Amino acid sequence: MTRCIALRHLAFEDAGLLGDLLAERSVDLSYVDVGIQPLDRAAIVSADLLVVLGGPIGVYETGEYPFLVDEIAFLRARLDANRPTIGICLGAQMIAAALGARVAPGPAKEIGYAPIELTDAGKRSVLAPFDGVDVLHWHGDNLDLPAGAERLASTQVCPTQAFSIGAHVLGLQFHIETKPQMLESWLIGHTAELSKAGISPSSLRAQAVRSGDATAAAGRRVLDNWLAGVLP
Repeated sequence: MTRCIALRHLAFEDAGLLGDLLAERSVDLSYVDVGIQPLDRAAIVSADLLVVLGGPIGVYETGEYPFLVDEIAFLRARLDANRPTIGICLGAQMIAAALGARVAPGPAKEIGYAPIELTDAGKRSVLAPFDGVDVLHWHGDNLDLPAGAERLASTQVCPTQAFSIGAHVLGLQFHIETKPQMLESWLIGHTAELSKAGISPSSLRAQAVRSGDATAAAGRRVLDNWLAGVLP
């Protein structure tokens, strides 16, 4: 059976639509709750697919979250082996850090449903369905483009919103995997961050009503097409 490991940093930030697509392909998806469960280097490197999910910490906070050291090192070993890997939000930052690129706080937080600007390469990539369609932004850190990667999307606040390395690595600073009906768990789980940023949960609910279904539909197409290119 094809095996996928998802490194999860928050219980409610799961694989979402990506999990549904893996189930449709009869892929065995198992979660590792990072910081709670031990990380198995051999399993992370050898899995048919690795998904590195989001979370509210920074990749540079290794003093406060020591598990990041092993997580980044094991991810680097997987990338060196050219194994299929997708990183979402914190996960994309992990990929960048593992490849030696700088990750640091950006000039402002991006939280909410809003568009991205696809590069010419992005318009030719699996991200093409997001030309003119909102994604769900939820991050404060920015990353530099890793060596050997191709920039696929940007915003004014975040010059590298998405990148790819060949066909086997995809990094997304934003969320396309989140089902709109699950947004409430994010509003509860991230209440402190939203309050600090001065963002009203009701405004995000309104955005989800406006854009959530279109984001999910485009996200499903993107993830389905990417999986078709990396899974046996």
